[in-house]
Parts: sequence; C-alpha cells; structure tokens
Amino acid sequence: MTVENALARLKLKETALEAGHVWLAGAGPGDPGCLTLDVLSALDQADALVYDALVSPDIVAVADKAELFFAGKRGGKPSMKQDDITALLVKLARQGRKVVRLKGGDPYIFGRGGEEALALVRENIPFRVLPGITAAFGALAAVGIPTTMRGINKAITLATGHAADLDDDDLDWAALARTGQPLVVYMGLATLPSIARRLAAGGLAADTPVAIVESATTPAERVLIGTLGDIAERAKAEGMASPSLVVVGHIVSMRSELMGRP
Repeated sequence: MTVENALARLKLKETALEAGHVWLAGAGPGDPGCLTLDVLSALDQADALVYDALVSPDIVAVADKAELFFAGKRGGKPSMKQDDITALLVKLARQGRKVVRLKGGDPYIFGRGGEEALALVRENIPFRVLPGITAAFGALAAVGIPTTMRGINKAITLATGHAADLDDDDLDWAALARTGQPLVVYMGLATLPSIARRLAAGGLAADTPVAIVESATTPAERVLIGTLGDIAERAKAEGMASPSLVVVGHIVSMRSELMGRP
C-alpha cells in the first residue's frame, strides 16, 4: 500500500469541523512532520485560525482557506491577554466560523488549553481537543534523550519555571529534587539560576547532568549540555534563547551514547 493510499483510507474516518465549533489543537514541538493527521485535517478545513508564536509559518500556511489571527504570548514582549484570546474564540464561533485554536506542543500541557476549554463550556460553545506531541517529549526524542530509561528513572516531572525567581512561587523545588527523578522545565531559561539554586538546596548534586534544548526539531535547534552546578553560567555564555526546555537528570547522560556526541 502506498502512503497516498494509506492516507486516503485514513481520511475516510475524518471528523468534519463544524461551523460554530472550536478545535483546540496541538502543533507539536515545531517540525511540521510532528503534526498529527487530525490536526492536519483541521487546518485544511478551518476558516479561522487563532495561532501562537511557537507555531511555525510552514504549519500556519497549511490553513490556506482560513483568516489568520495571531495570538502569540512571549515572555517580556507585548502579548495578547488571555481573556482577549478566549473572547476572540467565542466571537468567531458565534459568527458560525470553523475555528482552530493552534498551539505549540499539546494544548493541555502548559498551553492554557484547559482555561480556554473551560471558557468555551461556560459560553456554551462546542469544542473538541486535538492532542499534539508535547514539546517536552518531542524535544527529548529529537536530541537523543530518552524520556524514561530502565535503570535510570521510574517517573518524570514536567514543570513551569516562569516564577522560580519569585518569593511567592508555590512550586516546591526542593521536593522535586528529593524525588531523584528527571525534571523537564518549560519557560525556565530566564529563571535558570534560581531553579538550579533551589534544586541544589533540595539536595540535588551539583554534578547532575542538565541539558538545554533550544528550538527543538527546527533548523534552529541547539543543545547545551552541562551540570546543575554550571548550566546557568554556561547558558548565559552561549547565548541560549527561548523557546527552550531545561532537562535535569541522569537521562541526559544517555545522549552521548545514543547520538555519539555530548
């Protein structure tokens, strides 16, 4: 069976995007090849696309029948407020549009998809969620770091680091350190010195391997390997930039063997 025939057969199961509905969709970590068939189908059907800053232009271009609405949110830059984004989704749906709300990664993992879904429910707007390959798992796979590895870890934690340098951050970094299990931090590059300090205070050894993955799966992808003790200084020296994920734990050490490089 050819790829074309296989896709044609799968398309028979396609669920039509209905007028007045919103699809909350995940675009994956960046590479268009990471799109699911459901999301690809939704983009083809949409007549309104509300998309985030981390969605690549190549993916946006697939929705060639849609009116485009940029709703990107980037730290430290002018951004559309969340209430305005949800109001836009409601407005477009009530106009009878076929709305796709496209986010990087998966909409329910640090993508505020749950907030938007709740707003749609409260406004009686029908919606559907289309999962995406979450940025953390897609990024780790792309750079040769197994998310789980027998003999190394039995769990993994996904966390957000955007408030790690604030005194009122309610995330217990010391408790995360004490689990001894790997940690993947979203939005943690700017607060990396605080994250490293708090994990060390929780007992995590200074020589614990750490990776920073910048612009995962895209042509701009970069990987920096260090340790908990030196990663913040090295990230600054190398000019690592967002979007980046910070991976803390001994799964990072697998990269050198699997990829043949540090």
